[in-house]
Amino acid sequence: MMALRSKYSKYKSYDYLADARCQKIRLSKQADRVEPYLVSLTSAQEERLKGIVDGNPVISLHDHLRILPEDPNNIHDYYASGRVSTGYEGLARSPLDAVIGNLVLKGTSWEETVSELGMRKCDAYHSGILIPAASVEDIFSAKKAGLTAWFPMLEHASCVGDELDKIDVLYGLGVRMMGLVFSESNSLGGGLSERRDGGLTFLGKKAVQRMNAIGMPIDLSHAGDLTTMDVIKESRQPVVIGHAGARSVWGTKRMKPDDVIKACVAKGGLFGIEAAPHTTMSHSHPEHDIEAVMEHFEYVKELVGIDNVTFGPDTMYGDHVGLHAQNADAYGDDSADEKFVMSKYVKGCENPTEVWWNIPRWLISHDYSDEEIAKVIGGNTIRFLKNFM
Repeated sequence: MMALRSKYSKYKSYDYLADARCQKIRLSKQADRVEPYLVSLTSAQEERLKGIVDGNPVISLHDHLRILPEDPNNIHDYYASGRVSTGYEGLARSPLDAVIGNLVLKGTSWEETVSELGMRKCDAYHSGILIPAASVEDIFSAKKAGLTAWFPMLEHASCVGDELDKIDVLYGLGVRMMGLVFSESNSLGGGLSERRDGGLTFLGKKAVQRMNAIGMPIDLSHAGDLTTMDVIKESRQPVVIGHAGARSVWGTKRMKPDDVIKACVAKGGLFGIEAAPHTTMSHSHPEHDIEAVMEHFEYVKELVGIDNVTFGPDTMYGDHVGLHAQNADAYGDDSADEKFVMSKYVKGCENPTEVWWNIPRWLISHDYSDEEIAKVIGGNTIRFLKNFM
């Protein structure tokens, strides 16, 4: 088990409240929920790892810092309680200096979205280790102080409806990245699970213009291919595909085709490699593990260059497979002819702590240079964010 940071005070979510421990739903472990796995390194490589993570910002382009219930059947009651817990202990064992972290389970309700944003930020302010952030400078300040900067994000804008001023409100409340659509289409564009992607709508075009004007990066991870290309063409600013993989490696809708990846990067955008269960698999690794994830990384690196790729693992603390089973309707149809092995978890990428230690470990073990590793664990993300902050 990785050592805790000295700044961590053993704070647990909502400890500042008198009834903080009255949560009746038992939460998952933040470490050792399943058998842990670390990529093996020599003692010399371990020293090199320390130098790399100590000397360079480590930034997740997309992760969920929430803790899930131990029993996935309790997920809906857990969210209805209004107190979603953050994995501060797990975070304190990670090398992460900054996280662009998603909020809310479904995110279609404006009231629920704003409520969770406020509660989670309030809790973070009391944690002493996770600092809500708004600028690139906040990342370097957090690293220097031994803390983690958190940039709240939403995976889609369904809660906005047709009231585009709500985008401004979300920015004012601290949201620093947002997608337009999730798997299902909304009033802005087409989701990736639709049989026919209708592309960016007229309202969606206005939303892109508004997000450009505000300076809020657009994440197209869950958008359909046509909608994605429409947004890339419409946007005056670079966009991000924060958590996905290469369809040339694994042929599902959730992965992105080469022309989309190239178009994103050609406009100055950034591509983040996904690691959520049953996403970035490959024919050589049909049982999802870190080797499959890194196969996607190496493919995208060769396609668009190492300066344009990073990681958005899309992990959390708890049973991610169980979460998907409980919310299958939210993810829609990702049908494909690919045959895979159903995994209980992703070996080497079980949660934000494990995956963010294993990414640089894997890169070291595969002879990447310090400069290359620094780029993909955070440097490329810094460069992208400077367009907005």
